[in-house]
Amino acid sequence: MPFEIIAATGHLLDDWRSIHNTIIPTAPLSAADVAERAARNRLTLAYASGELVGNATMRPPSDPDRVATVIVRILPEHRRRGFGAAYLDAELAHARSTGAVRIETVVLESNTDGLSFALAHGFVEHDRYLLDGDTIAFIDLHLPSWPMTRVRGGARATDPP
Repeated sequence: MPFEIIAATGHLLDDWRSIHNTIIPTAPLSAADVAERAARNRLTLAYASGELVGNATMRPPSDPDRVATVIVRILPEHRRRGFGAAYLDAELAHARSTGAVRIETVVLESNTDGLSFALAHGFVEHDRYLLDGDTIAFIDLHLPSWPMTRVRGGARATDPP
């Protein structure tokens, strides 16, 4: 089955936002939120045989930490077909090409499929936190095979996944 990853730009940002808000309903994003993220992160969409199956965010590494965050989201009806693994591999390769020395991800606690996926792909939990007014935690994870360049120690990502 042909699998394609394309940059989410222009009108495709609406598709990216729709997937995000479906998978992360506790932190819905507006079109303005997504436009702001697109200016500083790599936002992509994944298609299988021409059908939209997921999206991803790659927050590029910043000095001095060189930590990249890779978040892959696959719509529930397209899970367990290998799309997530293929997408993650591609996004990890891109993160590595940007000079990242540590890879992290973030999963909403209620997204049990997403958490199981991250754990099955070698990510290890290092933090849980609530955003203001939330009752469902976000879980920060990292790939331990990457060198540890900083200790998060309860620090929060600047924005939710």
